[in-house]
This record gives sequence, structure tokens and C-alpha cells, in this order.
Amino acid sequence: MAQNILIDLEIPADLEQFKLPKAVDERLQSLLDKQDRGEDLSPAERMEAEGLVNLADLLSLLRLRAQRVSQLAAN
Repeated sequence: MAQNILIDLEIPADLEQFKLPKAVDERLQSLLDKQDRGEDLSPAERMEAEGLVNLADLLSLLRLRAQRVSQLAAN
């Protein structure tokens, strides 16, 4: 069963901080490119790629929610 939790989060002025660091994003793209070329990922690479995709999704969600809160606060 899903649970809701409330977390106080200080939102940085620069919402671009809610993204993968460049080197991490490059690693994810490398793994995805390898997979797109039809090459098999090792089990460790597959787990790494899945974790990085999940992290990127979470950061995107945080960025979108932060933008929404900022817009609501401005009104």
C-alpha cells in the first residue's frame, strides 16, 4: 500500500540543480546507446542503468514539483 509522507525541502533558486550531473548522465547515455545497438548489458550494467533512469525520473519529478510550488508562491 502506498504511503504519503511530507518532506520539508529547501528549493534551490536554480532548478537546473535537479538533474543528473554531466558525467552520470553521460554514463547513462552510454549504457542506453549500447543497449540500442543491440549489445547485451551485463547484469551489473542493467542494474546500473535502471537505477540511473529511476534517479533521473525522481529528479525530474522534484524539478516539476518545485516549479509548481514556485509558481503558486509567486501568485
